[in-house]
Amino acid sequence: MTTITVPITKELESFIREELKSGTSESKAHLVRYALGRLQEERALSRLQEAEADIKAERVYKGDLKRLLKQF
Repeated sequence: MTTITVPITKELESFIREELKSGTSESKAHLVRYALGRLQEERALSRLQEAEADIKAERVYKGDLKRLLKQF
């Protein structure tokens, strides 16, 4: 596991303190890992929604992927 140091704003520091005080998160590290996990989920959902929009708009490619990639 890697440890990183990240400067944050006073507002984020206050938010973290409040989350810990309320018991929502067990530690700063847990809160940051949770937030990053949610960001991953949001990005995955966004990619899925883009793929669904491509399918609805019939922007779907069929065939040999290597050959299709050469066209772009």
